[in-house]
Amino acid sequence: MSFQTAKEVWDYFKEEYEGDKRIRGIQVLNLIREFELQRMKELETIKEYSNRLFEIVNKVRLLGTKLLEFRIVEKILVTMLERYEASITTLENTKDLSKISLAELINALPAQEQRSLMRQEQVVEGALLAKYNEIGKHKKKTDKKAQVTSIANSVNYHTQGKGRNSKKNFHLVSTVVK
Repeated sequence: MSFQTAKEVWDYFKEEYEGDKRIRGIQVLNLIREFELQRMKELETIKEYSNRLFEIVNKVRLLGTKLLEFRIVEKILVTMLERYEASITTLENTKDLSKISLAELINALPAQEQRSLMRQEQVVEGALLAKYNEIGKHKKKTDKKAQVTSIANSVNYHTQGKGRNSKKNFHLVSTVVK
């Protein structure tokens, strides 16, 4: 195989990579089908999900087919997980979703995601602090025998219940007062 001009080389590689119109059409259909089947995974962040969608959209655009920005925004809004419903509802109430840009959507949703993560961390930290303080209060009043009794009562309490699988989150602390 020999080529006389750079144009011939270009045409050969273009045909080899893209294929003819029929092959490009089939590739576009497969990519659009893949785009339509995408759903956000439970542990996936908004950024990861949008990047996965953008990979498919860019492949479609490279093959010469336009995928409108509104269609991508719509896809993201429809396939978001339930935990983002409040954010989506807020966007629906404050903005015209038919005119919202993809960049605006992608930046608005992670802000909500970060706020909810911060709230969850504060709740966990508060719970740990309360548990630590509660344990600290009772340590001052107890001696070794009382601590052993406390542990035994706690274990007994956890094993009792109204069924095989019932679990209680309470700790009984007994103290010895002299």
